[in-house]
Amino acid sequence: MNTKIGNQHGKAFATTSGRTRRRSAEAVRRAVRTLQFAGLFFAAWLFPSIASDASENYAVVVSAPTASDAGWAQVVQALKAKHSAQLILFTNDVTEVLPALRAGFPRYACFVARPTEVTREFVAAVHRLTRRLNDDPYTDCFWGILTGYDATNALAIARQEQPLTIRKVASATTLPMDMIEAGVCFSELQKNWMLKKDKGGEPKELKGPDDTTQSIVDALNTYAPDLFVTSGHATEHDWMIGYRYRNGFFKHADGKLFGLDTRQQQFPVASPNPKIYLPIGNCLMGHIDRADCMATSWMNSAGVCQMLGYTVETWYGYMGWGVMDYFIDQPGRYTFNEAFFANEQALTFRLATYFPAALNAEAKIDVNSATPVKLTDQALAAGLTANDARGLLYDRDTVAFYGDPAWAARMADRPKYFEQTLTVKGDTYTFSIKPNRGADSFKAVDPNGSQRGGRPFIAFLPHRVRDAKIISGAEWKPVITENFILMPNPGVCDVKRDYRVVFTAANRDSK
Repeated sequence: MNTKIGNQHGKAFATTSGRTRRRSAEAVRRAVRTLQFAGLFFAAWLFPSIASDASENYAVVVSAPTASDAGWAQVVQALKAKHSAQLILFTNDVTEVLPALRAGFPRYACFVARPTEVTREFVAAVHRLTRRLNDDPYTDCFWGILTGYDATNALAIARQEQPLTIRKVASATTLPMDMIEAGVCFSELQKNWMLKKDKGGEPKELKGPDDTTQSIVDALNTYAPDLFVTSGHATEHDWMIGYRYRNGFFKHADGKLFGLDTRQQQFPVASPNPKIYLPIGNCLMGHIDRADCMATSWMNSAGVCQMLGYTVETWYGYMGWGVMDYFIDQPGRYTFNEAFFANEQALTFRLATYFPAALNAEAKIDVNSATPVKLTDQALAAGLTANDARGLLYDRDTVAFYGDPAWAARMADRPKYFEQTLTVKGDTYTFSIKPNRGADSFKAVDPNGSQRGGRPFIAFLPHRVRDAKIISGAEWKPVITENFILMPNPGVCDVKRDYRVVFTAANRDSK
């Protein structure tokens, strides 16, 4: 249903017509009363034209029914206070907020939602909505969906302010240990395999137990990692620890995780330290099919403040595994949300470069795209097939990001395969890449998983820009949007070449 921006009692809201309009207005009035009771007194909600300068950088998007709930109103209040945020309400469908988002054009958008609202269709709608703030095909703001097992859990996540530096990692799949300060890894593929690295030391291969259920629970509870990574079979309600061999499970009940080993012994998870969760190769871990599920239990009993997750069964893997290329394989360069955002843009760039006819297609969620795909010369030269186009479309809108997108969690800084710098002098910007490993500088750091390596170089601009003009480096075919510059990865590194783009642009944020 088409909507427009209306005004009632001095407050703007999305309207339709007739009875629906009256119900919508009443829902908004209830939300206003609840938010006022919770202490949210400000005139700029859902009215970007009068929002303060500070609020233009962060928008909280929430349904009127959720805002009317006293507990969830506190979640909204916490984000508003933390980020001086603009508030945008909708009544029936999240897509109603498009006009307000276009008018305000925030750098961050946080979609606060009760778990019963966070369907896979809702996740897909947020993906598509955040690509529509302007006319280019790329995502226009950093976004996240803030939910939880209940309002109390969500409020704890919303109040998280202290930035997280990831120094200790626990993983149930292999990781590039030279990119990690300290960690412990198990394998979903190889029985008894275990790797441990202490800070300042070298990784040591150890013999792990036949059943690693208790060891992994102990790693969460006692080792207290800042990041936890998993792969393998999963559903909304369990995770199978072993992929190629018999092992235990992680399950949940009443918002709490527990390990269940092959002897049916239970090991409760109690790991309250703030952490990131990366179920990069798991099916359905991001699908919140009811309030009590794996995703919300990770948030509620395992200290997870940010996570991603497939809302569907995964088979292609670009949108999941690729986040590792930016986050773990370039340690310290990106926050977790920035790495997620970067991988989104890498996927869109891949579609635009090799399958431009499919770029605007919207695949049905959880169904392989039936969009006819014409293989371009570029796709054929790159060895890509129609299956790659279907995989990219399948992945594009089916991976959720949960948490406050502005909360900064990043890997501890480590030596990288290449350096990248972005300098700004007046209205002139220079983006440079410096190889650190000779001809291997642009190769994949870690082959584990699916669709790894080859990600374009991406740098985020210190402020939003407009009217970009390339001065030099056009041969690298860069993409410049209001938020970032992207340079394609040539794959093979020629250390004698100058990997640099210089461009001018106006500061969109200046008054």
